[in-house]
Amino acid sequence: MAHTIRDKHKLIARIRRIKGQVEAVERALDAEIGCADVLMLVASLRGAVHGLSAEVMEDHIRNHVADPATDTDPDRAKGAAELIDVIRTYLK
Repeated sequence: MAHTIRDKHKLIARIRRIKGQVEAVERALDAEIGCADVLMLVASLRGAVHGLSAEVMEDHIRNHVADPATDTDPDRAKGAAELIDVIRTYLK
């Protein structure tokens, strides 16, 4: 997956932010804060993981299936663009 190597620094930065969010959930549980606050932290964490997943999937589609910006087949380009949009929407 050469594209993950190309975007390595950006992906590592995302992972480090996610790691910080996991640690915040752990601290909240250790401090026995209210469940609503813990749930908010978990929801933020889930969003961050979904964002990372969407980014890796989009890069995979663009690099291994079809890139809507460069594919010469208009139907294939349209299908790839639609798939990317669906993934972004689904993983919000």
